[in-house]
Amino acid sequence: MTPRTLTRAAVAGFAAVALFGSAACGSGFDDSASDTKQSSGPATLQILIGSSGEAETKAVQEAAAKWASASGNTATVTPAQDLTQQLGQGLAGGTPPDVFYVDATRFADYASVGALEPYGDKISNKDDFYESLRTTFTYDGKLYCAPKDFSTLALEINTDLWAKAGLTDADVPTTWDQLTAVSQKIKAKKMVALALGDTRDRIGAFMVQNGGWLMSKDGKQPTADTPENLQALQYVKSLLANGYAKFPKQLDAGWSGEAFGRGKAVMTIEGNWIKGALQNDFPNVKYKVVPLPAGPKGQGTLSFTQCWGVAAKSKYKDQAIKFVEAMTAGDQQVTFAKAFGVMPSRQSVRDQYSTAFPADKPFIDAAAYAQGPVNAPKMDSVLRDLEAGLQGLTTGDPKTLLSNFDKNAKAALGG
Repeated sequence: MTPRTLTRAAVAGFAAVALFGSAACGSGFDDSASDTKQSSGPATLQILIGSSGEAETKAVQEAAAKWASASGNTATVTPAQDLTQQLGQGLAGGTPPDVFYVDATRFADYASVGALEPYGDKISNKDDFYESLRTTFTYDGKLYCAPKDFSTLALEINTDLWAKAGLTDADVPTTWDQLTAVSQKIKAKKMVALALGDTRDRIGAFMVQNGGWLMSKDGKQPTADTPENLQALQYVKSLLANGYAKFPKQLDAGWSGEAFGRGKAVMTIEGNWIKGALQNDFPNVKYKVVPLPAGPKGQGTLSFTQCWGVAAKSKYKDQAIKFVEAMTAGDQQVTFAKAFGVMPSRQSVRDQYSTAFPADKPFIDAAAYAQGPVNAPKMDSVLRDLEAGLQGLTTGDPKTLLSNFDKNAKAALGG
């Protein structure tokens, strides 16, 4: 698995104990953040990033140096060893970096305790960011931070195995029924149709395709226990029970991309990070990317994103916001995309990106119907319970799984 995939998959499992422990005791951040003396002179910005690797670190450091040189400020970019832990310690200790990556899975936790400066309305042309990304980083009606970049899920097809199963381009599934039909044909050829990750970050896409999701749009109410979500999980369960889909561990793989790369499945559902992983580990695999099959209620996918957080306690908020403005400019985002494979968060450069990366068009087009992560605070244990349930979905009861989520989420939010 690539570092970027690991970061996004694992970040929700880390605990910023120091941050949330102090906030829970009532000290929080709101009390003193507004009292932080602001410096209007040249800033010495500290920027902490959760880098996917050397290419990302180099690109961000170069962009920061360019901004600093032009603006008369200083900007030091540091790649974190463990972003959540280091950020939690800095925030709790009152010495946070001025600017830092905030993963969507952690955003509500930070926003709810006043750790973030809600600067979103100060960024130029904020409506140019995809609506789904703006929603992800909105808390209590405020756009807190500018989306840095994003990725979505699509369907990858091994073209050699597809042909071996007797399938053609006309068989590419665009609906659930068609996915079932091609899976039956693939199984008849003694192959596994779909390698599917056993997490909400993959299975959740089926809920969106049926008009459902786990939480309300404002992140205040759990909405898992609905007929739409139940039908979606029953469909996924049918794929698993019939042997059409298998979890990575059933295919002796660490993640779906590995199973796909090793030829253990004809199709998989992954994000655009799979491109780099296959180039590195399985360069001979021939594949194509297509949109996820639509469900009864239409197209749906999941998005994964981070924003540029500005610390509420920073002494250089104005300069930090100007730094973020430069990092999220359209041309700069295209430069980042070419350097380390992310998709720009601004709609105005979508065509520019698609021209540069035509094979990734299904990923960028999916922004129009993508659902962001659960955007509520204090949900770690609730989501871990959900993950455990999804891992047993083949023989489990989807209705119980969904009702348990709502019950646990209400308790967490009420607490």
